[in-house]
Amino acid sequence: MRVLAIDTALEACSAAVLDAEQGAVLASESIPMTRGHAEALMPLIARVMSDAMLEFLDLDRIAVTVGPGSFTGLRVGVAAARGIAVAAGKPAVGLTTLAAFAAPYIAADDVSPLIAAIDARNDQVYMQLFGSAGRSLISPRIAPVRDAVRVATRGPARLVGSGAAMIAAAWPSNEQRPSVVDAARAPRIDWVAQLGAAAAQALSLPKPLYLRAPDAQPQDGAQLPRR
Repeated sequence: MRVLAIDTALEACSAAVLDAEQGAVLASESIPMTRGHAEALMPLIARVMSDAMLEFLDLDRIAVTVGPGSFTGLRVGVAAARGIAVAAGKPAVGLTTLAAFAAPYIAADDVSPLIAAIDARNDQVYMQLFGSAGRSLISPRIAPVRDAVRVATRGPARLVGSGAAMIAAAWPSNEQRPSVVDAARAPRIDWVAQLGAAAAQALSLPKPLYLRAPDAQPQDGAQLPRR
């Protein structure tokens, strides 16, 4: 299976092509950025596909991170994946950024608990708790940092993701410190590709996972009266 993986949900614009049968990433590129994903993504995908020496019709699947993350960024990636899937007649699957952050650590140790956390601003994180064999013990949600700390201190949890340092900084002094704190700002695109290859084929195209309402709200008081 050949998978094109796309991630624009957080602080990177990334794409990779995985040949799952060979167990090899044929090409990948990741550019750290907080904005400008819309302008950067399609040229980046074109370079990755050229480096892999493949056409879109040669792919078997498109995988994309659907959030949680930047409202604008994740929409860019999801729209690109949906467009490529429809144009090439290939299936597309959506993967959460939290699962992508967790994947390499669960692969290395699938016994110890792990919390994937993303900075959601305003002293909040998007979080998910994984247990043995990568089983989800707490589903993706937005929570105050103090609540994430209470969950994490129930066991010797590992912390990964852009919100990991926030949880670690609020850690009680009388509790055992987490064994791992990886504050990466975006998931590894090769793991997005691997999760995409392993995912069950969806019956519908991917859609964004927001977990909260957008910060920008319509200003009803500023609307002009209708005639």
